Amino acid sequence: MIQIKAKQQNVSFEKNVEKLAFVLSAHLYNTLDASKVIEEAAKRSGISVGVIKAAWDAAGEVIRTWATEGHNVPLPGLGSMRFGVRSKSVQSVEDVKTSLISARRVIFTPSKEVKDELQATKIAITCYDKDGNIVKRVTSADTNDVEDPEQENTSGGNTSGNSGSGSVTQSVSAPTFSGNTQFTESTQVSMSGPAGAEIRYTTDGSQPTAQSTLYSGPLTLTETTTVKAIAIKDGQSSAVTSRTYTKGSNSGGGGGENGDMD
Repeated sequence: MIQIKAKQQNVSFEKNVEKLAFVLSAHLYNTLDASKVIEEAAKRSGISVGVIKAAWDAAGEVIRTWATEGHNVPLPGLGSMRFGVRSKSVQSVEDVKTSLISARRVIFTPSKEVKDELQATKIAITCYDKDGNIVKRVTSADTNDVEDPEQENTSGGNTSGNSGSGSVTQSVSAPTFSGNTQFTESTQVSMSGPAGAEIRYTTDGSQPTAQSTLYSGPLTLTETTTVKAIAIKDGQSSAVTSRTYTKGSNSGGGGGENGDMD
């Protein structure tokens, strides 16, 4: 059962005007240590913890090496992984350079078995009012579409090697960012989102919500900062776009770019 919370929040575009809507987001999940996974696998298989750990470490080393070389590497029982980049496109070959790359990415593509299991898993939604009181619990009756990262919407950006099949079910597109990710003195960060949506953002590393700062114009950054943002439209929230802008001795990465999504 996948646990989702629907929290009543103010999504008004206007100052001093309250417009309440239930915004859905995932409950926070615990991050399991590798040791716990290894111990559980040992119990289920009857193989010693030491043997499984050795195999775990060896497989991880092989997967990292082959993925770095450009291979699409199988992950046993899960799917496959490869490395890629998020970048801008240019019309002239003279403009091709490494600064067009805005992010290096790890791309995981789930196997059919994982997709089928996810598709068959029910979703439980717990609804909270603005005071944090539980007002309703429901079990989803959605279409059970499964998003495939190989078919993700890059909002006009170009990601190397996108192919495959799947259904993208995100109802509100995430914001996109532009601005130099490397700078010496300062950089300006602009954000854009779907028509009619408001953008809420944070610069302290926290996850943005409907109560976060409303974007109204380019941000001027003078220190290394991680900017995170969401788009909100008709009470629905997008995925989080996140990008780190780093102050250093050399500037680069100029031009418009898409942010990474969490």
